[in-house]
Amino acid sequence: MNNQYINSSIDQCEINAFNALYKQIHIDGKIMCLGQLLERSNSLFADRVALIWHDTTITYKELYTRACMLSDKLIQKGVQPRDRVLLFVENSPEFYIGYFAAVQVGAVIAPLNTFLQENELQHIVHDAKPKLIITASKHLELFKKVGADSLAQFVTEADMDLGQPMPTQVKKFEVITLEPEEMAALLYTSGTTGLPKGVMLSSKNIMTNAVQGMSRSPQENERVFGALPLFHSFAQNICIWSSIFSGYTVILIPKIERRYLVEGLRHKPTMLFGVPALYGFFCLLKTAQFSDIKYFVSGGDVLPDKIRAGFELIYRRKICNGYGLTEASPFVAADLDDMTEPTSCIGKPFIGIQAAAIDEKGDHLPINTIGHLILKGDNIMLGYYNSPETTQATIKDGWLYTGDLAYIDANNKIVITGRIKDLIIHKGFNIYPPEIENVILSHSNVIRAGVVGKQDASGEEFPVAFVQVRVAQTGIEAELKKLCLNQLATYKVPREFYVTTENLPTTTTGKVDKKVLRKKLE
Repeated sequence: MNNQYINSSIDQCEINAFNALYKQIHIDGKIMCLGQLLERSNSLFADRVALIWHDTTITYKELYTRACMLSDKLIQKGVQPRDRVLLFVENSPEFYIGYFAAVQVGAVIAPLNTFLQENELQHIVHDAKPKLIITASKHLELFKKVGADSLAQFVTEADMDLGQPMPTQVKKFEVITLEPEEMAALLYTSGTTGLPKGVMLSSKNIMTNAVQGMSRSPQENERVFGALPLFHSFAQNICIWSSIFSGYTVILIPKIERRYLVEGLRHKPTMLFGVPALYGFFCLLKTAQFSDIKYFVSGGDVLPDKIRAGFELIYRRKICNGYGLTEASPFVAADLDDMTEPTSCIGKPFIGIQAAAIDEKGDHLPINTIGHLILKGDNIMLGYYNSPETTQATIKDGWLYTGDLAYIDANNKIVITGRIKDLIIHKGFNIYPPEIENVILSHSNVIRAGVVGKQDASGEEFPVAFVQVRVAQTGIEAELKKLCLNQLATYKVPREFYVTTENLPTTTTGKVDKKVLRKKLE
């Protein structure tokens, strides 16, 4: 790693951990490719438990063997290196088997959001042009509806033989390796506008970012709680890339439901990574058992003060704040310091990541000055698949333009203030929706809030709040307005409050979907 990226404000222990881990991701002088990951772990941790699924344990040896058996079948079906393989599978051991079976034959793995709408799935299928699709048999009809059967072959759970006992002998599978800089994974992310875009990640991106994250808090023999959907880049880094590399045990649950959360916690996880909505769910649960957990880390969305304070009050434990985006593989920063910072503070960038705030001219801004957050490092994506124009608009001179507004404070910590496209400009004043949402969420009856801009007859923009409450309450709009007036400048107070007991639209990670809210206003 180029030493110019090593920031002197980073703890020396983190630098030492990074250097040690960075050496370990190299095989024969090159960064290992994604397809070599499970093979390496099998050689080091064969008898260690890789997955806990309900009451079933799966060792690294079994996981590797099952993946190799499926790799053989993929080759028989004609899958060649660099072919795209779609993985449309819910959280399960089959996800892991399908994932590694594909990358071991040199294919590009594309895990898909299993909540996609039909038009989104159709777009991805025709954009990726997969050679093969791994999915559950119950989804085959859906893929036929979007025309996938004319493009690709299918593999289902029946091809994985999980109901059959482990074979006593399996021939060694020769992993087909790609170059570290080649595309290894294609992660489709819809963001907040338009159809899903394919983020191209190389093995160098993936393995570097896994090491960057692990070096901030190096641990051994951990049990990671796998509650987030595995198709998401956050979950893939934690539960697949980092955990498999380190020989951790992943306690995997099908989805975020009370019964599965309680069942998973009985296996005593030691690390929990989640989105704010998951921690909000734990606050409602009130009796979750966290005795063995060392770290609680939140990412994927702004962490509201209400959730962090409620969690600390109920469980006497701190939620650490983090930040990332799929285009950065995805980790950028995390604040694991033993002190209380504003929830907008997401900590120092990981080793090897440069961060800066720039103005509209592209000039770097001084500390504590809000601007467009840009990033540079070996973790930054190759670009968007089949979209050179969008890539050129997003990556300039090696810098990734995140679309987020932020500033760098005097301690080199990044403080996020909102999304550029969510910024509301009222008579020349900047209004940052997360600040308003945080105030609204402090009301005891409020569950979710989303603030977007609306134009009046003169074309002037003003904030509008969509609010989800637990129970219907007469006069709550007036209460919320008074609450905002007491804590915010007058121009930041929403002129309109749309309050409902029905669920606000959310993304798969529990983030309020402002794209849908804007359509409601239209």
